[in-house]
Amino acid sequence: MARYIAAVDQGTTSTRFMVFDHSGRVVSLHQLEHEQIYPQPGWVEHNPMEIWERTQQVIRVALQKNGIDPNEIAAIGVTNQRETTVVWDKKTGKPYYNAIVWQCTRTKDICEELAREGGQDRFRPKTGLPLATYFSGPKIQWILDNVPGVRAAAERGDALFGTIDTWVIWWLTGGPEGGAHVTDVSNASRTMLMNLETLDWDPEILEVLGIPRPMLPEIRPSSDPKIYGYTPKDGPFGISIPVCGDLGDQQAALVGQTSFNPGEAKNTYGTGCFMLLNTGTTPVPSKSGLLTTLGYQFGDAPAVYCLEGSIAITGALVQWLRDNLRFFDFSKHIEDYARSVPDSGGIYFVPAFSGLFAPYWRLDARGVIVGLTRYITKAHICRAALEATAYQTREVLDAMEKDSGVRLTALKVDGGMVFNELLMQFQADILGVPVIRPVVAETTSLGAAYAAGLAVGFWSGLDDLRRNWAVDKVWEPQMDPETRERLYRGWRKAVERTFGWVE
Repeated sequence: MARYIAAVDQGTTSTRFMVFDHSGRVVSLHQLEHEQIYPQPGWVEHNPMEIWERTQQVIRVALQKNGIDPNEIAAIGVTNQRETTVVWDKKTGKPYYNAIVWQCTRTKDICEELAREGGQDRFRPKTGLPLATYFSGPKIQWILDNVPGVRAAAERGDALFGTIDTWVIWWLTGGPEGGAHVTDVSNASRTMLMNLETLDWDPEILEVLGIPRPMLPEIRPSSDPKIYGYTPKDGPFGISIPVCGDLGDQQAALVGQTSFNPGEAKNTYGTGCFMLLNTGTTPVPSKSGLLTTLGYQFGDAPAVYCLEGSIAITGALVQWLRDNLRFFDFSKHIEDYARSVPDSGGIYFVPAFSGLFAPYWRLDARGVIVGLTRYITKAHICRAALEATAYQTREVLDAMEKDSGVRLTALKVDGGMVFNELLMQFQADILGVPVIRPVVAETTSLGAAYAAGLAVGFWSGLDDLRRNWAVDKVWEPQMDPETRERLYRGWRKAVERTFGWVE
């Protein structure tokens, strides 16, 4: 009898496999990091074959850890780092080039060329997205234009494109031996190639970017009772299990937080930071620098849209301090250093390593630390790095309230950084609203599991999922309004210092 639902969560820095029971409790998990490849400044890549190897490893170890029989798993969902782009040979499964990661800025010239006709918002009415290096479409064009033989392979039907969900699902369901070449509406909406109204690839945009349609996956619901495909008997599970849930990581967190009503929002603190507001079954155009995106689609029900504020670098800044500057050995130690000082000593750290995302969309920005004096220590820099996450979230929240007309009364949070209690308290202080962490804070994996479980009837409906959500901790604002606004003014001034660095 099926007792569990499983999820592959393929993120920017690591891959994890999690198994959940009916109450949404984690029964088993395993996680492994993969290499971050930086061929030159601003370029970021991953090895897609390493990602698939890690996926198989975490599945096998998580099953072994707690003696889980694959026959007890009802279905599998997948969630993923969005926008990261892979193009591979459908006959061999071999990538033509490394995956180009969402943070990579190599497509800046392509985006600027596209913007010469129609400006940065040239495709926004159809896609909800500005022209930016963040999205997949220009990355596909770069591979087609710069990797020998790929365009010819795409035109004869041998090359397949996918974001990482598509890559993982293709391999999970058989790879070269008949793997399903699919994506869901949430991931497709991040390519800059999908029309928000039709929920299909837009032929005009494909023509402008020179992308052959046959290389694109089929767009399916996020939770699909028709099933994308089944795991093969020679795969990591050893038996046939339906794969039928697929959500981009931020949309998966929205589902995991059970934010199913218009006006409900969540913020995920991971490599980047992403706030999503459910706007219902109608797309809401943004006038404040946010993205209009797909939230999810369950079966034949209408698709649900969101406004999203995307911040490129939050947890990645902690990782940078750990790996590049060797400030500490483990990411969790940043909180110890930050707590050793009462404040950031008057400095601000704006981590515009990949330019600035929402609400600015400045490709010409680069990171700065401002306000330095000889008083500043490593501890102050650690504290300023954490505070940067909270300030960037405030900017997005302000834009969201402006666009939606809805004033948030509390913020649901999830992701790895929500266990940093200093950050969560400062977040509540700088927003002036309570911050709420649920019992299961890794809601990205949970959302993918929910999508798969709904597809096979493991959960009966949305109310079944809502019953699983529970509060773990609430942080109330403690900062006086005058201090809050003074600190925030300093942040806005610091952000302006990042503009125009790349000519």
